[in-house]
Amino acid sequence: MKVAIVHDWLYTYAGAEKVLERIINCFSEADLFSLIDFLPENKRDFIQNKPVKTSFIQKMPFARTKHRHYLPLMPLAIEQLDLRSYDLVISSSHAVAKGILTSPHQLHICYCHSPIRYAWDMQHQYLEEANLTRGVKSWLTRYLLHKIRLWDYRTANGVDYFIANSKFIASRIWKTYRREAQVIYPPVDISKFALYEGVREDYYLTASRFVPYKKIVLIAESFKAMPERKLKIVGTGPDASKIKEIANSSTNIEYLGFVEDDELISLMRKARAFVFAAEEDFGIIPVEAQACGTPVIAYKRGGSAETVIDAPVSSRSGVFFTEQSVNAIVDALARFEELPEIEPAICRANAEQFSVARFCSEFKDFVHSKYDEFLSGKS
Repeated sequence: MKVAIVHDWLYTYAGAEKVLERIINCFSEADLFSLIDFLPENKRDFIQNKPVKTSFIQKMPFARTKHRHYLPLMPLAIEQLDLRSYDLVISSSHAVAKGILTSPHQLHICYCHSPIRYAWDMQHQYLEEANLTRGVKSWLTRYLLHKIRLWDYRTANGVDYFIANSKFIASRIWKTYRREAQVIYPPVDISKFALYEGVREDYYLTASRFVPYKKIVLIAESFKAMPERKLKIVGTGPDASKIKEIANSSTNIEYLGFVEDDELISLMRKARAFVFAAEEDFGIIPVEAQACGTPVIAYKRGGSAETVIDAPVSSRSGVFFTEQSVNAIVDALARFEELPEIEPAICRANAEQFSVARFCSEFKDFVHSKYDEFLSGKS
């Protein structure tokens, strides 16, 4: 069986790339394809230092730093990758990778991190955050996203089986493509996060890329309204200046910027709780916090509704809030502090159901069973 793995783009090591790493581990002989590959030489271990076959966008001007500007060309680019010689194609897709062209003699399984968010249900949020709600640029962008939707819906028919990274994404796949999806939660390397059962320090923690939908600005504003509660913020990104401004005008908020993994884990282990306000497809970092034994105060939408338990004391691993607002976060913090202390061991036990070993077993079993069915149908 000759296997190809197709990923949208390679320039960093984030959530989708952590899943890609484990897919490659499951099929280590596979060839790897991507629209672009700008991974530095010292950051290629997670793809086993494989050569990557890229699209024409790789050679376009400024593709290293401005690849998203080539969105109008991405459907064409992904269709130019030649996978005719492969028996099994696995796409790891949150944008266009699932649009790879395959033939009837090939099986195509897509691990879908999400249908293209900014083209479907998050279009209006995207336009607002990009200041594209009015004017000629707005209408050109809306037209482009309309064309992307038509292409995205059509290419869903080229996927034989969808795997979703959460029930939330499975429902989005059904809503968008009218296709069923098997849920296999992403792998979280919980072995890196040792259970901490010592005395916790008097601060809350949040960490993320500072992009608008992560709502780190909202978390900072919420703690500014609670000067009696301390918050540490870790991360970098476009919203950094806004977050620094809030932190500098508050005595209870500490802006740490980028920190190395070991320091982040140490901060996570000793925090009273981790605060998470994004609507994520899955959201790995709340699981990592729970692996340390740290409760999570989370927005009850998206993946966190499946990875955090706000239930009776015997199984509670955190507290939910139901709207992205200062008042909702303030109320959730107050509720958290009034509850009996959440047991670190309960948080850890909840995190263990998202382990790497569980992912690899479920993913390989699914792919091999579907390939066996595919072969039997051909005979």
